[in-house]
Amino acid sequence: MKIAVGCDHVALDFKKDLEAYLEVLGHTYEDLGAYSAERTDYPLWAEKVARAVAAGSCDRGLLLCGSGVGMSIAANKVHGIRAVVCSEPYSAILSRRHNNTNVLCLGARVLGIELAKMILAGWLEASFEGGRHQGRIDLITGLEKAEGRT
Repeated sequence: MKIAVGCDHVALDFKKDLEAYLEVLGHTYEDLGAYSAERTDYPLWAEKVARAVAAGSCDRGLLLCGSGVGMSIAANKVHGIRAVVCSEPYSAILSRRHNNTNVLCLGARVLGIELAKMILAGWLEASFEGGRHQGRIDLITGLEKAEGRT
């Protein structure tokens, strides 16, 4: 899989560690920034990653900031993105199986790197189950269309 990766200044070192882990897992990635510890605004990076996933140039996205929450909120503004912020593996896995999430958001100030690796690995390995869950995804897509986000 090709993963779009983005972070703000808070999560720069966290991003580097997780990019190395993506390589260990056998995935490629596209680092869309940030590239320095200079203060920056997380919505800029969330948009870049979300648009890469929505356009299909990357299979999934990984966004990192202090808590993961801001990145998740911003990424979810892009049509077709289902971003989730997780602090443990179970929710990350279920978010893939039931919600077909395509962007994972993690908090560098919330998680240790080993727990973040467990969450990321579980999320990447999990697959969407479809079936009864597809109808719910269709309802979410309908909400996007009703808001003019197509």
